[in-house]
Amino acid sequence: MQITRRHTQRLRQMFRSAGWPFQDVLEAELLAAGLLERERADVGCERLRVTDAGVAAISASANGHRAALSAHEALVQRVAAELSRAGRIVWRGLGLRVPLPPVADQNAAPAHAQPAQAAIECVADEPGCPSAAPRARWLVACPDVFSLRHTSVEAYLEPVVHEVKVSRADLLGDLKRPDKRAAYLQMGGACWYVLGRDARGRPIAQPDEVPPECGVMQCGEGDRLAVLRPAPRRPVERLPFHVWMALARATPLLPPDDAQGALVGAD
Repeated sequence: MQITRRHTQRLRQMFRSAGWPFQDVLEAELLAAGLLERERADVGCERLRVTDAGVAAISASANGHRAALSAHEALVQRVAAELSRAGRIVWRGLGLRVPLPPVADQNAAPAHAQPAQAAIECVADEPGCPSAAPRARWLVACPDVFSLRHTSVEAYLEPVVHEVKVSRADLLGDLKRPDKRAAYLQMGGACWYVLGRDARGRPIAQPDEVPPECGVMQCGEGDRLAVLRPAPRRPVERLPFHVWMALARATPLLPPDDAQGALVGAD
């Protein structure tokens, strides 16, 4: 039997719990594979216990997840360090609440029929409000790396988002979420996807698999990051107030000790 993510999740649940059975197909598969075993409790009821093989499966799953996370963290750290060397102010793990373009129904009234603010704040079931009026949408975006130019002129900040992917499955899942990508584009004047390599050293994707509104970088030999496709840029005259507040609560990364090297295409 192939051990899936759901199997290891159930094993972890059983390992942490008193072992009360679920009596479902997933549990039956784990029993048949010898990863769980039945035992009679003192009160006479039946409980489940994770076997030694089940503990080994939990450990193997954790090690695989840790290795993937380590590869991702290493590439994120590389991108952040190179941006710092290029003179930019860098944040990791930043979470920003980003407004998305409102979605209107196909039968909605034209956008010029109402003021934009009224259309956003209008609720469909309120009296006098069109049922198909567009509504405001928000998304909390957490890019891997967010950076600004070190400048005293607000119009020259050039906010940029870098999203790092070391797994093809993770990349394809991310590309199926247009709202997440739209939030990244709203956060910065440019958005880059930084692609790692698989266990055999092959690129996890080709540039044409990434939407054209985003730039593409590829992890190369050594510490170099090659630009496969430049990111389109849009001017950002000023950052919204809520962005400044989020940056004030967060802590930017300290620049690396060395001041040499620069990320290709970072400026």
